[in-house]
Amino acid sequence: MVMGRPREFDPDQVLDQALELFWQKGYEGASLSDIVHATGIGKASLYAAFGNKEAFFRKVLDRYHQRLNGCITDLLAAPTARAGVERLLLRRAELLTQAGHPHGCLAINSDLVGRDGAASVRRELIARRAATERLIRERLERARQEGELPATTDSADLARYVTTLIQGLSVHAASGANRNQLRRVVGIAMRQWPPASGQ
Repeated sequence: MVMGRPREFDPDQVLDQALELFWQKGYEGASLSDIVHATGIGKASLYAAFGNKEAFFRKVLDRYHQRLNGCITDLLAAPTARAGVERLLLRRAELLTQAGHPHGCLAINSDLVGRDGAASVRRELIARRAATERLIRERLERARQEGELPATTDSADLARYVTTLIQGLSVHAASGANRNQLRRVVGIAMRQWPPASGQ
């Protein structure tokens, strides 16, 4: 029986290298030549291991979102929705400005760079943001039902507000805002948080 040649590269390492490239240039801004240069893997090997550029990017997105899962976990595990949202926003501010990585968010950067093609990739990015917003909305709705938020609170609107803040932090980080500046924005936002029911 003839055995296939073992891979001469670590797929996880390749994904991490490509993640940094896409994070910096966005999906459309990163050419196939850029990917080959960043990973050191030939085109044929890349296609064999990961599929075409779009399939490869989706795998990179999966890896990126694994890093962010702790933010949503914090949100869901916090004793109050307010504390969870604040922790979520502050954690994002840290991740968006961490040393050694491009500032901003991989998904937002990819959605903003280039608008003419890759409609399916943009739909994927929108769907992932919608999934995050849905988790936030479910937590806020529970807070409303438990009396932590006023009964008149529209959980969908408030979740959209939080998601908009996350996206805004990402854009400002990519534009050069530092961590302290983002933290101050979070502080202003949290001072507008709806009071507990009955307060």
